[in-house]
Amino acid sequence: MTGDTTETAPATGYGSLFTTPEFTPLFLSSAAHVAAQTLAGLALGTHVYRETNSPLLSALSMFGPSLAQVLGATFLLSGADRLRPRATLAALSLAFATTTALVALPGLPLGAVFAVLLLQGLVAALGGGVRWGLLNEILPNGAYLTGRSLFNMMNGLMQIGGYATAGLLLTIVSPPQVLALAALLYVTSAAVTRAAHAERPPRTTGRATPAETWRTNAELWSARPRRLTYLGLWIPNGLVVGCESLFVSYEPGAAGTLFACAALGMLIGDVTVGRVLRPAVRRRAVTPLLLLLAAPYAVFAFHPPLPVTATAAALASIGFGASLAQQERLMELTPDQLSGHALGLHSSGMLALQGLSAAAAGSLAQLAGPARAMAVLAAISVAVTAALHLADNGRRIRH
Repeated sequence: MTGDTTETAPATGYGSLFTTPEFTPLFLSSAAHVAAQTLAGLALGTHVYRETNSPLLSALSMFGPSLAQVLGATFLLSGADRLRPRATLAALSLAFATTTALVALPGLPLGAVFAVLLLQGLVAALGGGVRWGLLNEILPNGAYLTGRSLFNMMNGLMQIGGYATAGLLLTIVSPPQVLALAALLYVTSAAVTRAAHAERPPRTTGRATPAETWRTNAELWSARPRRLTYLGLWIPNGLVVGCESLFVSYEPGAAGTLFACAALGMLIGDVTVGRVLRPAVRRRAVTPLLLLLAAPYAVFAFHPPLPVTATAAALASIGFGASLAQQERLMELTPDQLSGHALGLHSSGMLALQGLSAAAAGSLAQLAGPARAMAVLAAISVAVTAALHLADNGRRIRH
């Protein structure tokens, strides 16, 4: 799902990124944000499953807010390049802290919980565009893939630690107490952003309006190579996250272990793609990695022991490394002044597909059980990857 480009080496190594002004505070504030999301997600999913015994509601409580990314991408995303990054990121972290504290309130009706999560997902759509657009802006030319690889590694480490910590905490304290801790981490993220980032002007001029969001979305979607890249970033990834959304209902006592192993695999994939593979190899590896992302979930249908399922989850998540090569291709196809919007559209579309897949997975699990639902979503992911590969090869042959 990538085209041919001139092979170039990454401009910087991981260590030198931290000498780039503003990279370190963005890295630290993002780490606190991811840790908070991880703690909050498992705590809320566990709480809802304990209260309802419903795989669907548990999956939606963890990944349902991603559905609101569709609305955010439709109405808010033009702000990614038109708002001041420091103030916007700090405000968004505080919004996450407030909404997480709200869902931690004892006795809050389930409908109110999902309404708050909808609001959280809506504002998150803007956050992805602002954060990744700022990363692309502060790094030197050619360093975005290296920087994003390091961020993905950090995400993996935070998720491994976060899911393991949340799993342990949930055996000692209640889910609302874990949610309160997550809210404090969001406040920490906002404080680091506000204190350590310089005040930067917006990357482009004009008002952030729904009409401008629609116009830029249409421009980005108008080129077939970008469309195929977006679809490859969104659909296979989203379907596999639908499989992950069933970990709590598949094995409630071991969900933290499964999530941590999946995060470990993602970390391995990001290191391999970001630092080991040469650019030409990265491009050729996209389809094999996306197939690897889905195939191991077939074993869940046979209810093997935990070491087998944990290994399968880790092996599959190595395939998430494909997104680095796909994002690199997306930046090659996108004008610099639209980089924040383009990356925000990627992030929002990916998360929206994850939310839709979680809903589909939960619904299917209600009828056929979590194990069979995982196998079905994995098979669809493989079929979509194969179709996109054939479509991209056909495009390149015609040109």
